[in-house]
Amino acid sequence: MKKYGIGIIGTGSIAVKQAQAIRELKNASLVGLFNPNPQSAASAKKSFNEPVFSNLNEFLSIPELDVLCICTPSGMHLEPGIAGAKAGKHIMVEKPIEINLNRTDQLIQSCEENAVQLAVIFQNRFSEDYKKLKREVDKGTFGRLLMGNAYVNWFRDEAYYGTSKWKGTLKGDGGGALINQGIHTIDLLLDLMGDVSAVYGQVQSTLYDIEGEDLGAAVVNFKNGSIGNITAATALYPGYPERIELFGTKGSAILEAGKLVEWNLRGVENVEIQKEASSGSGSSDPNAIGYQLHLEQWQLFLEAIDKKQTPVVDGKTARKSVELIRAIYLSSKQNQKIEFPFKDDFFQV
Repeated sequence: MKKYGIGIIGTGSIAVKQAQAIRELKNASLVGLFNPNPQSAASAKKSFNEPVFSNLNEFLSIPELDVLCICTPSGMHLEPGIAGAKAGKHIMVEKPIEINLNRTDQLIQSCEENAVQLAVIFQNRFSEDYKKLKREVDKGTFGRLLMGNAYVNWFRDEAYYGTSKWKGTLKGDGGGALINQGIHTIDLLLDLMGDVSAVYGQVQSTLYDIEGEDLGAAVVNFKNGSIGNITAATALYPGYPERIELFGTKGSAILEAGKLVEWNLRGVENVEIQKEASSGSGSSDPNAIGYQLHLEQWQLFLEAIDKKQTPVVDGKTARKSVELIRAIYLSSKQNQKIEFPFKDDFFQV
């Protein structure tokens, strides 16, 4: 297996976690970071103890650079992604892939045109308990799926939005609690339940003065005939672990903060669930989330590049969660049910 050089675009808190994961990869090394602000780049050079560039062309010209990890604000993924793809670099981008379908599709197209791999960070797919749940759903253990619910009832204090220029904004964040905090659990819900046919949703901001929402809720119709509920928030004190509830004709399961806490099958003696502490929930503190699952996703991404295979969470897969969230926003704006596919031409920034 080739040894890959990885560069990070962005030097914020998520870049720190990505750097931790990259440094543990046996077949990769961190070759540098990029921040367009020269002063911020100089400061980051000291904290990361790595070369930090403020000229993008110079950064992309690093001879050892093979893969870009994009850790910019959500609404700033497209431009560096296209620049990297045109330079022949494989792209790993933080969630969400972008803030609307137009920008998402441009990034996917650019990576296809330049024959580079594109993957999106959804590290919660790689917890052991989630992988077990997914395997059993695919095997039909729970029978025909009836309902799938995703709850991300989190809390962020005033400083979370007040000290950031982009969080909670339409241009930088794409919205609020759904597209930033809720999207991880929504991605899992879609992975388990399948594609969406329609949704009715409502969003509002009640606690914080932000453009996006600090409360959101939706009722989802899936193409397989099942239904589901979604809630996402940053205003619900003190914040509770994210939760997936899955119900089928043969049984049910509940996943909380990446750990299975319930597993019940009809006619089968209940399996004893080891209710250990979770690997980290961001319910009240975003810094509580670790990097070990990022590491596993990186390992699989580099393997996909080696074998010229589709990554576990490629651009088209990651597009589905953006599509659903954008439909919830449109539903709330129009106060009506949104059928799929729909025209995503509102709140374009």
